[in-house]
Parts: sequence; structure tokens; C-alpha cells
Amino acid sequence: MNDHQTSKKKQTIKEIKDMLADSKTLSEEAISALEADERAGVKQALRSWKRQVAKQAELLAQFETMQAFENRAYEQGAAYIAGVDEVGRGPLAGPVVSAAVILPPSPDLIGINDSKQLSLKEREYWVSKISEQALAISYSVVPAEDIDRLNIYQATRVSMTRAVKDLSIKPDHLLIDAMQLDLPIAQEKIIKGDARSISIAAASIIAKVTRDELMAEYDKTYPGYGFSKNAGYGTKQHLEGLEKLGPTPIHRRSFKPVSTYF
Repeated sequence: MNDHQTSKKKQTIKEIKDMLADSKTLSEEAISALEADERAGVKQALRSWKRQVAKQAELLAQFETMQAFENRAYEQGAAYIAGVDEVGRGPLAGPVVSAAVILPPSPDLIGINDSKQLSLKEREYWVSKISEQALAISYSVVPAEDIDRLNIYQATRVSMTRAVKDLSIKPDHLLIDAMQLDLPIAQEKIIKGDARSISIAAASIIAKVTRDELMAEYDKTYPGYGFSKNAGYGTKQHLEGLEKLGPTPIHRRSFKPVSTYF
């Protein structure tokens, strides 16, 4: 076989890139052959593929760790596990929103994370993925006037309780982010649960996206505070709007500095 015939059989860099793009695993022999290839484009493609494989392995390991609470509950006999979380305890304006989500035992949600760690685009992606797979989803909105009447802690409890009760499937086990509820259902309070449990992470994303959409609508009704950008938190724009325009009906009168305007 002459050199010309050998070169004709050699894969092009594009063919190698396409092959790597379609491959989650490669044999040691295949990897060794690519490592022996002197072409810079092949070396770069292989490095990129190895990074992607390592990242995927990291995400899978994280996902398996985040399933530990659910798996333990299943082992104890639970059939329907609801993750419960809230968003909006700290803002000066707007409601507190809680969500409850029941996922199937083996959801395809590798890479899911606490809503606070995700971008807007990523949260929207995960809402779609969660909605496709969840057995049941519900959310509850408790407005500012109820927060003022009850206090934010109790309003959060009310919101979470309503979200659980509104599920279309009755859960037999609850995983709750840093809260205990007065419900006759087995439950586990998990500190930083939105980063430690896939069910709570899913609930945190549903609650966050729901509340952000509500605040974007409030921004149209009450312009000048930047609600669509700050979600009601006390940013510079929000405080300047409060100083200039005064509080709106969705402001929490019991929160400082809103309380100073009454």
C-alpha cells in the first residue's frame, strides 16, 4: 500500500469532530489512535470531547447525590414525593410564591440546580423539562397584604401548605426547604434543600419563574420601580422609585423602609 492510498483512508478532521459529537464513550484503542494523530485540529477536538465527557460525569454525579433524599424516601415505602420551596421572602414588594412538585422516580433532569444558580434562559429551559416529566405541579401566591397581616414566616408556611394541598396527586412524603408544615404527611426539613434535592430544586425553579412573571406584570401596572428587573428587592432603582412615587398596593407595609411611608 502506497502513501497515497493510506492518506485516502485517513479520516478528515471534520469526520473526527462529527464522530466525537455523536460519541459519549470511546474505547481506549480509539482514544489512543486519536492521541497519536499529529493534526492540531484533531488534538483540539479530542481535548474538547474529553472536557465534555468530564463535565457530563460531574453533572451525573451531582444528580445522583441530589437524588439521595428521594431514594431514601422510596426505600422507606413512599410512592409520591413532593419537593416544596418558596421564593420571595426578602423583597420589599410583591407576593411570596411557593411551589410543590412531584417527580417520577427516575426523571431525566441531569444538570438541574437551585434556581438561584441558574440564568433566566436556563430556568425557562428547566421549567419546560420539569413540566414535561412531573406527575404533579402546583404553586401558591400569598400577596403583600397577607404578608403584613401574618408576618413573612407565617405567610411562607401558608403558601407552602396551599401548594401541597393543591397538588392533583396527594403526596405521601414531603421534602421541604428549611421548613416544617402542619400537615399529616411524612416530611423532611432540608437546609439548603434547593441545592441538595432534585424535587426541591424543581419546586424552586417553578416558584422563581412564576414569581418573576408576576413581577414583570406588576412592572407594567406600577412602572418606575423596576419590578421586572429587581423582582421587588430593594435595589437602587426600586428605592429611588419608592422615594419619588411612594409605595404601591403591592408593597409590604411591614418591611423597612416601606413602613416609613405610612
